Amino acid sequence: MKKLIAALTLMLAFSINANAQDKKELTASEKGKKDATELTQFLGLSATQSDDFYRLFELKHKTLEDKTLTAERKAELNRVIEAKIRASLDGVQMEKLDKNPDLLKKLIN
Repeated sequence: MKKLIAALTLMLAFSINANAQDKKELTASEKGKKDATELTQFLGLSATQSDDFYRLFELKHKTLEDKTLTAERKAELNRVIEAKIRASLDGVQMEKLDKNPDLLKKLIN
């Protein structure tokens, strides 16, 4: 009986450990790349523009990882990111992005 309980305990411990390893959190770089790729595919941006947005979104995600970031700083970061997106895109691209508010909100927040 003791061996059975020990075996079940070990099996449970290994299964919990295996599940914990499956939940991999994306890094700031990976999140930035994902955001830049979505924007590039939606608007058909050039490689240079895509690289610029990748660096912008990577910086955004690195900043958001800071646990001491206040709500005011987050709001300011969102405002700055939106301003940089609007400044980097031409009128036609920005109009197309404005028509997809879900993507715009995701990129800004």
